[in-house]
Amino acid sequence: MNGFLMQKQNFIAGEDFFIESFSPENSYGVVFEDDGDTAYFYAVEKNPSTKEQKILDALHIYEKENINNDEEKKQSTLLIIWSKDWMKCALVIDNFCNAIFDFEKQGGYNINEFPPPNDFWTKQDRKLTNEIINQLF
Repeated sequence: MNGFLMQKQNFIAGEDFFIESFSPENSYGVVFEDDGDTAYFYAVEKNPSTKEQKILDALHIYEKENINNDEEKKQSTLLIIWSKDWMKCALVIDNFCNAIFDFEKQGGYNINEFPPPNDFWTKQDRKLTNEIINQLF
């Protein structure tokens, strides 16, 4: 691994779950949230003086209805891995990279390329490619 493992947690997809990780070197962070129906991975920025968090981008990870019924109650392992320069962060579930935020390039990348890029942060293509993954790992 070419980075820092900052979170490792077991969870069950399709059940309420929330986890966050913030860089110790800058004001950026990420949040993974499964509300029981839908899971999203968020890029956030924390105001150093007020500690208020601003969502920069959101990436869709899965819908409960699309989880294989055989695996619905299966425990999964979630990893949040930051790059060594603290400017990229990956969401890995069961050893599969689902999403990456690149805070330097203001890019959010995921498997299903949803939702479309927003107009104030991610402005380029959302496709998570092996090239993007290899830059982190």
